[in-house]
Amino acid sequence: MTTEIIAVLAIALVAIVLFATEKLRMDAVALLVLSGLAILGLVNPEQALSGFSNAATITVAAMFILAAGLQNSGALSGVGRLLGKAKSPFVFLLILFAVLAVIAPFVNNTAVVAVFMPIVIAATTSIGMSPSKALIPLSYVSQMAGVCTLVGTSTNLLVNAMAKDMGHPGFSMFEFTPLGLICMAAGCVYLLTIGRWLLPDSRATDPDEHYELGKYLTELRVMPESSLIGQSVGEARLGEEFGVYVLELLRGDEKVWSPRSQVLQEGDVLLARGEWSDLDKLREGAGLELNTEFTLRRRDLKEVKQVITEIMIAPNSRAIGRTLSMIDPRWRHGATVLGIHRRGQVLRQKVRDVRLDVGDVLLVIMPEAEMGALRSDRNVIVLSERDAKKQSGWRAPFALLTMVLVIAVSAVGWVPIAITSLVGAVAMTLAGCLDADEVYDAIDWRIIILMAGLLPLGVAMSASGAAEFLVNNTLGLVREFGPHVVLAVLYLMALLLTEFMSNAAAAVLLTPIGMSTAKMLDVDPTPFLIAVTFAASTSFSTPVGYQTNTMVYSAGGYRFIDFVKVGLPLNFIFWVIGTIAIPVFWPF
Repeated sequence: MTTEIIAVLAIALVAIVLFATEKLRMDAVALLVLSGLAILGLVNPEQALSGFSNAATITVAAMFILAAGLQNSGALSGVGRLLGKAKSPFVFLLILFAVLAVIAPFVNNTAVVAVFMPIVIAATTSIGMSPSKALIPLSYVSQMAGVCTLVGTSTNLLVNAMAKDMGHPGFSMFEFTPLGLICMAAGCVYLLTIGRWLLPDSRATDPDEHYELGKYLTELRVMPESSLIGQSVGEARLGEEFGVYVLELLRGDEKVWSPRSQVLQEGDVLLARGEWSDLDKLREGAGLELNTEFTLRRRDLKEVKQVITEIMIAPNSRAIGRTLSMIDPRWRHGATVLGIHRRGQVLRQKVRDVRLDVGDVLLVIMPEAEMGALRSDRNVIVLSERDAKKQSGWRAPFALLTMVLVIAVSAVGWVPIAITSLVGAVAMTLAGCLDADEVYDAIDWRIIILMAGLLPLGVAMSASGAAEFLVNNTLGLVREFGPHVVLAVLYLMALLLTEFMSNAAAAVLLTPIGMSTAKMLDVDPTPFLIAVTFAASTSFSTPVGYQTNTMVYSAGGYRFIDFVKVGLPLNFIFWVIGTIAIPVFWPF
């Protein structure tokens, strides 16, 4: 083992730990990796910066813009009406899967889920079906469909770009399609049968009546006329009487020790958690007031019609990592945050001090006239399709035609996908499918930086011999059983890595290993690259393995174990199909 191999493996190990623990943002980890490789001389300056000019990086950025153009133009507006016509939950899922099978192979699956979440929530409510029965399938099927084409996910493009850099001829637009369709068909059958039974039935109430998508954290101030004055929180029995639980008692700027036994005084602030209907009932019944960071003025409430809605922090939101007080007021569209909900955690900070993360759900009240602007904001996902403003006219068919031409022209080999996608993005912008300013908001820059920062790691692993060293000491142990067994082990390694770290990072680490494995066995590397692509593009067993899972985690009211119960068998199905079918389509 050389010094270079040790250095590359050390950087890769640190990256894996940081990705898995989420101590830093994934784009920051990628830049640290790039910097470490460059400083230690493991890649030259040209190689260190090559990720920013790589065709895969450019294509992914352009595809984000194309997806935004489709959404803004109203090209997908008919989907909600189509889903609303379903007569039963089974028919609803069939229609949803069919629509995703057409759209998701050509549109980034993160964008697909962002567009479809409010549509699915509204449609399921209208037919009396729990959204929790549809949101995990939405995430899973968008991943399955995304792996059917070269442009369906950023992972596909990333593996293709790295393989070409290592001497592989690369993949065509529809090379993954036969295996992708088989896997998607098996996955859909599973979700319509066994998976449907395993999904939780978390019945959601009408959002216009109760807003009970989750338990919210809010602040309630004790007013002079409050009936709670002179009582302790324990004596008031707020949990038993109202279903509201006081997490902290704030007096001035100080947290009061033992809040349940402390006698309440005028001006005390209760950091309370509960369903919004219960919190509102307590506020009215006990003489409390909302202690919001941005004060509600009663005159404004009377003069301007207000609406209450739930919004989710989107994967590429500028709000991620910031507190409410740090967000530009102009970005909030006049919204006042009433409460905040984070799935899987009990927040114990003041609302204004909570640093927002992907999937956080905010309950807000805002002027009705601002709802259109809020729906167009790429930083959030409005979890209600009701009264959504839809654009119409010639831009919708223009956006669809542009997308078809982008795919078709590159598929026949006339022009590379990086060029056609760029031209398509420019065409949609010039046509007004999205504003010039919206172009930058449409791109998930964390994904772009992640790809650009990690691509040099793949170069270093291959050039230093680190990939070959890993292969000899892992997959090399089972080489005597033949390439089929080695393929199965590599696929399993990719599955496990993807569930606990970024799918792009898993692909970067394992693509050089796949190439080195083929060299060790003296066979074609294509089957191993396909295994890495499929395993890294489909993460079902945890809510943190893939962004679409994280997005539906809060909206569906799921628990972590729900993804394990439903996703683990699906991962096993894909592993078995991949191990058997990959050598059939791509012989060793």
